[in-house]
Amino acid sequence: MQPAADTWRCDGSLHPKQTKHPFDVARQGYVNLLPVQQKKSKAPGDSQASIEARQRFLAAGHYQPLQALLEQQMRPLLGQSDTAANWLDVGCGEGYYTQAMAQIDGIASLIAADISKPAVSTLAKASKAAGQLWYQQPKEDATQTAVYPLVTSAAHLPLRARSVTGISSIFSPILPEAFAKVLCDTGYLIIAKPDSQHLASMREALFDSVREHDSDKFLHELAPHFTLLATHHVSTELSLAANDLADLMTMTPYAYRARAEKRQALLELSEHAPFNTEARFVVYVLQKHAGT
Repeated sequence: MQPAADTWRCDGSLHPKQTKHPFDVARQGYVNLLPVQQKKSKAPGDSQASIEARQRFLAAGHYQPLQALLEQQMRPLLGQSDTAANWLDVGCGEGYYTQAMAQIDGIASLIAADISKPAVSTLAKASKAAGQLWYQQPKEDATQTAVYPLVTSAAHLPLRARSVTGISSIFSPILPEAFAKVLCDTGYLIIAKPDSQHLASMREALFDSVREHDSDKFLHELAPHFTLLATHHVSTELSLAANDLADLMTMTPYAYRARAEKRQALLELSEHAPFNTEARFVVYVLQKHAGT
């Protein structure tokens, strides 16, 4: 693939007929590499309403402790190499965490991938406004991180084998084989998930029966390819006004899993006093086995 400011072109080397397909760059600054046959719905991924709610909620700083922890864990990993890294943020969403990663020294290319076009479009617009897109970076300046916003499936990543130094998956699906394929030998994988008791009081108010988060259930699936280096927990107390609580519900699966009357009752309660709950997260740092 040959990236350019207006159109990306594949060189045809992997096509039986050597066809060189073009992929136009959207005016917002993203490239759609999701084939129609990989779509499970007309508009896969998070909706525009969910993206906008998450933007407002995260911009208010409610999940900033998680953002800070991720940055803290990435910096020493990137500092171990003399060459700048290619980093993949899978399920990047609207880019709250991705944009923080773009400020970390040591990343040459930051590939932001999500199946949701509204999410990637939002990230691309913000990155373009900040002058962070790949075609906005001076070629002679290797210290700047170039952001590549891509609409694509995590299960079918359009990346060469062993081409990225690290992967972050924040509240996104875990795909051991796909991740191991594109990671270089001894590359790193950082995973963030809801921890036990995450938003417990909110879930108790919305559901008659609450099933606890099983945060580490996927670790055994990663074991053939990865070694767990560290586990970190972070939590933050939230005191939410009605508008923030509405955004939190909209940006989570609770928006459609909880009954409408339960959601409405909780929102009415928060009109009179802030709703208190606790956000709890767990972050895993893993390293790929050499040769897998």
